[in-house]
Amino acid sequence: MLGIAAVLLISGYFVENKILTYSFISLGLVFALFTLWFFRDPDRTIPPEALADESIVISPADGKIVQMEVENERHYIKGESKRVSIFLSPIDVHVNRTPVSGVVEFYEYVPGDYLVAYHPKSSEKNEHSRIGVKNKYGKVFYKQIVGLVARRIVCELKVGDSIQVGDKIGMMKFGSRMDIALEPDAEILVKIGDRVVAGETIIAKLNKTN
Repeated sequence: MLGIAAVLLISGYFVENKILTYSFISLGLVFALFTLWFFRDPDRTIPPEALADESIVISPADGKIVQMEVENERHYIKGESKRVSIFLSPIDVHVNRTPVSGVVEFYEYVPGDYLVAYHPKSSEKNEHSRIGVKNKYGKVFYKQIVGLVARRIVCELKVGDSIQVGDKIGMMKFGSRMDIALEPDAEILVKIGDRVVAGETIIAKLNKTN
């Protein structure tokens, strides 16, 4: 996006027609300002209860809850799970945070398609990263999923990392989706249509049964 802004600004400088010059410069400034705004990284206050209790799951992304399903998660939990899906529009903050404290046991990057992020099949068909974290209360599996516009995933985690709830893990660029799969005994504390904030909104509570 900054590259597009630079091209427009430079083109505006060399165009002799004043109307075209102003148009190129205006568009260049719009692209530049939008890009800087998109990559904003506001401070977040992690809920004290989440820092004290590893069973609490907070939202890994800003956005809207668009799906909640019981399904078979075959990559990390490897069994029945409760999935919560968050859709991020281009105007949402796209910096992602880890939803729980624990140890990263699973990480995989998967290339793929670019369906719209709210499409039910985007979770498996689109380019995404898969992350599995475990603590004493159980396992949490989540995915960074690109959408129709998003074209790049950044994830700074690797297997063996110890992470604390709310830690920044990377970002998804220009509209995307985040799926969180929890073990079946987890208590979901959000509903479809809710707006959630990465690092602040409590979305579930793990309930270890073994």
